[in-house]
Amino acid sequence: MITNKETKTVATTQETCSQTVIHEEVVAKVKETTPSQEVLTDVAELFKVLGDRTRTRILHALFETEMCVCDLAYLLEMTQSSISHQLRVLKQAKLVKNRKAGKVVYYSLADHHVIQIFNQAFQHVTEDNIQEE
Repeated sequence: MITNKETKTVATTQETCSQTVIHEEVVAKVKETTPSQEVLTDVAELFKVLGDRTRTRILHALFETEMCVCDLAYLLEMTQSSISHQLRVLKQAKLVKNRKAGKVVYYSLADHHVIQIFNQAFQHVTEDNIQEE
């Protein structure tokens, strides 16, 4: 339990803060801007989808150009069935879209947000020096 000047008691978890004063303005400000549980769950689900190496490889390929299942399967040395399954997951997550040209279905990144997410992720993992304040 942590108690501030106004004797407000707050239950804490195993890890505790060495401070005994709760910064109510800070907590209130963060509470105001915290998205709904539904939005937070959706973001967590998006990260789960992105957390799969095969899906990341597919997104990387589609980052370069649109491709059909056959080309993706050949490129990634996987079965067309496996690629189709992963594309279905990516499509449900609104990360890829498709277009039909005759009997061939081509896949591409869904929109500029996916490109930004991908660019940011690559920049983050490849930066040499993390600046600490």
